[in-house]
Amino acid sequence: MGVRPRGRTEFPMWRTCLLGHINTLTEVHLTMSSIVTIGVYDGVHVGHQYLVDRLVREARATNQMAVAVAFFPHPDILIKGVTGRYYLTTPEERADLLLARGIDLVVSQPFTEEVRHIRAATFVDNLIEHLRMTALWVGVDFALGYKREGDVAYLTELGRSRGYTVEAVSLESSAQGRVISSTRLREILATGDVALAATLLGRLYSVSGEVVHGDHRGRTIGFPTANIKTWDQQILPANGVYAGWAYLDDRRYMALTNIGIQPTFDGAQLKLEAHLLDFEGDIYGRRVRLAFVERLRPEKRFGGIDELVAQIDADVTRGRQLLGEAVRQK
Repeated sequence: MGVRPRGRTEFPMWRTCLLGHINTLTEVHLTMSSIVTIGVYDGVHVGHQYLVDRLVREARATNQMAVAVAFFPHPDILIKGVTGRYYLTTPEERADLLLARGIDLVVSQPFTEEVRHIRAATFVDNLIEHLRMTALWVGVDFALGYKREGDVAYLTELGRSRGYTVEAVSLESSAQGRVISSTRLREILATGDVALAATLLGRLYSVSGEVVHGDHRGRTIGFPTANIKTWDQQILPANGVYAGWAYLDDRRYMALTNIGIQPTFDGAQLKLEAHLLDFEGDIYGRRVRLAFVERLRPEKRFGGIDELVAQIDADVTRGRQLLGEAVRQK
């Protein structure tokens, strides 16, 4: 089935063979009934977590599976023609976050032209057939099927004949009085406010990638950097310098990350480069995850190398202080 096992000792043994992440609904036929949620779940933000946590508690209380069907690619890409960096998480990261909250099975359902045009009743029948769905949990503004015909009212009425119930959950509002959404998070990251993004995500926003060779300029000025190739469809925060953490294998390092085109050197290509504090070594070809704590400043053009080095020195000092305070506050 392509399931990646995720055993949890506190769960009944029948769960351990089913836990994991699969790539399409047709790959699975559950033998136990399930409570299902459907959506994109990009970012798995605090609003998503509120729904998922309630669903998982209900599934445990009723001895059922907790299943998330999460579409990929994002429907906006097919329907609206969105291009470029748009995602808050990779499909694998999204699945890991959902599994970590107690979801037993994540289905990364392909969103294709065929799926786009499927009727809501047909899709629901597939959920019942493959997942033995007894309850469907969705957001209050959710709609499923061709031309969004399957809204909450439609799905609730359909459930009376198909033998399932519908639970419509209002996603939690943020401290700013706005409902938390992936769209809102994209807007926030576009401003560089990674601290606010962390509040709405319930964790630091992060990106991962392989360390590749760059122009090696950082080493020549005393600040070697890891040039990281991230997934070209995942959002990067606004250009600038950020304090945060670099995760390499099982170690965490303070890091200053620059996102931008390096205008001082007349650059044109967007790059993400991280300077790991108190680290020495060759990490080319290895994967690094960067978690953003706070934006220190926007990207700018400097008058020369000496001015740039002085600013980097100041950035490092401020970054150490800020990250040190973050550790002490925990």
